[in-house]
Amino acid sequence: MAALDVSGLHKTYGDTEVVAGLSFTVEPGTCFGLLGPNGAGKTTTLRLCLGLTAPASGSITLGGHVIPADAQAARAKVGVVPQFDNLDPDFTCAENLLVFGRYFGLKDADIRPRIPQLLEFASLAGKADARIATLSGGMKRRLTLARALVANPDIIFLDEPTTGLDPQARHLIWERLKKLKSAGKTLILTTHFMDEAERLCDRLIVIDHGRKIAEGSPRELIATHIEPQVIEVFDESCGQLPDFTENHRHLADRVEQSGETAFFYCRDPQPLLTALADADGLRYVHRASNLEDVFIKLTGRELRD
Repeated sequence: MAALDVSGLHKTYGDTEVVAGLSFTVEPGTCFGLLGPNGAGKTTTLRLCLGLTAPASGSITLGGHVIPADAQAARAKVGVVPQFDNLDPDFTCAENLLVFGRYFGLKDADIRPRIPQLLEFASLAGKADARIATLSGGMKRRLTLARALVANPDIIFLDEPTTGLDPQARHLIWERLKKLKSAGKTLILTTHFMDEAERLCDRLIVIDHGRKIAEGSPRELIATHIEPQVIEVFDESCGQLPDFTENHRHLADRVEQSGETAFFYCRDPQPLLTALADADGLRYVHRASNLEDVFIKLTGRELRD
């Protein structure tokens, strides 16, 4: 049985169709990514899947429960890490976990023994009596993750879990999420960090304007949608980039320009690298293509608000 099954999902606000026929399946024990630019419909999709918003049409089954009819029963075995931390500042770390467990109908006698384990998992051992105001941003994010685990959920929704964190905190969160998946938990992740999705997701979909535009594993999407090599060429304020790009675009399969950077997408990068060796006033980075290149190609480079 799928952990989450979504079929033909539609949601409209006024005259705007925010979710337009989404269908996808999340297998148990996997990490599934839901990617898209701002305004693509990700948050609305999550709310629909959790039964917090009613769909206009379509079907949702979460943990074997029909949504929204059985949403309350489904959410009893679901953990949620929201986009913004909403910890109670009046409580200590341990008290936040204790009070949250009561929302699931758990008894204090069942919750208290788990608190040290949850804090240890979040690398917050010794912080049981600390007030929320004394925690760093990374600590708050890890406590929010620990709080989502209070009821030992089978499925965990993570809405941009590492936004605003420094690299060390991000890597620690990633390590913890991998442990959860190894323990058989199902993770449903939204993120704007493509390297995060590439590291964590077994499978993902890219949506835009409420529609699914791609689906597969990160490796499958890279192999299907993008050339294998990328050379980013930067202008060193000498004004050489436009002429270089115009004269050498034939050496790449595809060229995109963004500000003072030209992106040369290549199957064979060597001719372009040879040309760059003799170019003055230009810097370049040669790398393998990645999920961010796929995302940009599918959704465009224009800014979304």
